[in-house]
Amino acid sequence: MSNPSPSASPPLPRPLSVAKSDIERVFGVSAAGGTAVNSGFAGVIALILTTLFFVIVHFLPPGYFRAMLLDRGPTQYATVFLGFWSIVILIIKQNKLSVQRKALRHAVIPENHEFVLTSQTADQVIRNIHALADDPTRYLVYNRILISLSNLKNLGRVSDVDDILRASAERDESAHQTSFATVGGFLWAIPVLGFIGTVLGLAGAIGNFSSLLDKQSDVSAIVGSLKEVTGGLSTAFETTLLSLVVALVIQLWMTSQRKAEEVFLDDCQEYCLKQIVSRIKILPFEPGREV
Repeated sequence: MSNPSPSASPPLPRPLSVAKSDIERVFGVSAAGGTAVNSGFAGVIALILTTLFFVIVHFLPPGYFRAMLLDRGPTQYATVFLGFWSIVILIIKQNKLSVQRKALRHAVIPENHEFVLTSQTADQVIRNIHALADDPTRYLVYNRILISLSNLKNLGRVSDVDDILRASAERDESAHQTSFATVGGFLWAIPVLGFIGTVLGLAGAIGNFSSLLDKQSDVSAIVGSLKEVTGGLSTAFETTLLSLVVALVIQLWMTSQRKAEEVFLDDCQEYCLKQIVSRIKILPFEPGREV
């Protein structure tokens, strides 16, 4: 019995797979590029977590924590929901960043130090990239390289590769800033919800106090009825407390995540410099080059 031909052997598994490591792709959701997050998908998860959270709180024994969340008006529910939504976005961004960083561990240029990147050898690098990842365009650093090498292969101008890499880096930097827009909006909305709760609580407390003064003439009766007033004051202060704590946690987390992504973008530029730009050789007969 003859052995199967090498061409019939199954292809080797690629070491990098977005479909198997990106949370959004794993759940079959349309995944955003780079470290951007599908906000709708994150919102659905946040809604589920918020519901479970308040169900658990509902079954807690009576106490300060339970009263602060369940008895202080609707703004508490909205604050917790936006807080969970922001946290889910940041968690997914962390996952996407770890997926993107894996691409930096693999070299796309042959280890041979004599290898020179020209319009004739660009195809070899492109094949190496496609052998590493199932969808290399989903990796920021590989997408930059593929765009620049496609220009090199089609036009034969290696002098433009560095400019294209720089333009791609600027585009990725802009996308990085935009990817935090949703969380930034929530960071603005959460303290505003706290202030709304404060206004509602103070308005209720003042209204109850005025009503007591109108209905009661005995000082002792007024003092005994002040519990209705203090309930409004509790709403006023505790809604602000919750919103400020949630906003503080999200702000610190977002700052850390933003810094990690900026470091990653710097590492991408260094990767392209070492792997591509430093291996380019401009030939004297290159089309469009002045000699």
